[in-house]
Amino acid sequence: MASSSLVTGGAGYFGTLLVERLVQAGERVRIFDVNEAVEAPAGVERIRGDIRDAAAVARACEGMDVIHHNVAMVPLAKDAHAFKSVNEGGTLNLLRAAHLAGVKKVIAMSSSAVYGAPDRNPVDDATVPRPQEAYGKAKLAAEVLCHEYSKKGLDVTIVRPRTIMGHGRLGIMQILFEWVRQGKNIPVLGRGDNLYQFVHADDLADACIKAAARPGSTTYNVGTDRFGTMRDTLEGLVAHAATGSRVVSVPMSPAVAMMKVTSRAGVSPLGAYHSLMYGRSMYFDLARTRRELSWAPRFGNVEMFCDSYDWYLGHRDEVLTRHGASHHKSPVRQGVLRAVGWALSFAAP
Repeated sequence: MASSSLVTGGAGYFGTLLVERLVQAGERVRIFDVNEAVEAPAGVERIRGDIRDAAAVARACEGMDVIHHNVAMVPLAKDAHAFKSVNEGGTLNLLRAAHLAGVKKVIAMSSSAVYGAPDRNPVDDATVPRPQEAYGKAKLAAEVLCHEYSKKGLDVTIVRPRTIMGHGRLGIMQILFEWVRQGKNIPVLGRGDNLYQFVHADDLADACIKAAARPGSTTYNVGTDRFGTMRDTLEGLVAHAATGSRVVSVPMSPAVAMMKVTSRAGVSPLGAYHSLMYGRSMYFDLARTRRELSWAPRFGNVEMFCDSYDWYLGHRDEVLTRHGASHHKSPVRQGVLRAVGWALSFAAP
């Protein structure tokens, strides 16, 4: 008999992909999301509700074997209250309901933001999480709740992904893709020599499904094993696009200061995490994840950026008229970045 899986956030970018993969694997799937899951495959049960509504969450958990918990208020929202109420409070509702419903396994999606800007790389099991902005702090608080419920007997595995890419990934990346499409220059901070790891959504879904099949509460860091500097990644993308875009350097300290000021003023879509990490190195040690899950990533940084860009080109008209979707499935207002894009046309590589 097929097992039953609940995907919270199943109408979001990664949730949509994960639902498709679970259906392909023969799972009986239920979605719980505040947004309408219009792209769900036939036969998938859809429950529309808010993760902050404990009663609705309890109903969604009834009869489930596995829960993939992906609901999150993402950094683009720039809403500290929502980070706490959704990412922390919503996770508490989910864990409480899963425990009472006798769910066999919970996969809780966290974030590399719990590490803030790490003192050393690679980040491994010995690295102590030290988030430095509201989103990361709420995500770490949710992890603490997962550990508490593990002690109560609920089998919870935490997955921490690096920045997710792949076909359909929009949000702040939509601005990057639009600039490349138009042949605009793309900035890196300083020389752009910070080593930065991403993860393709397909590889992340593989890791989540494998983690769901492995008993025992633990934590897995997930990213690609083929990555280089931020400049390497973006130069690979612009070479693939061949639109005339170049990767150009901008002074790091003034750029970060401007990112912080414009974000707080509400005239830029960038959040605190973007200004914290865009010019810094961060990458995971994947040894234990690979070994325990018998998992390996298929996509490198450049491959996943090109995949995401090509999808955007093929779906751009649909994307620009999309309304009511999650942050990572929607276009983003450029705000002050529109002027930045114009100014970069005068910058040297």
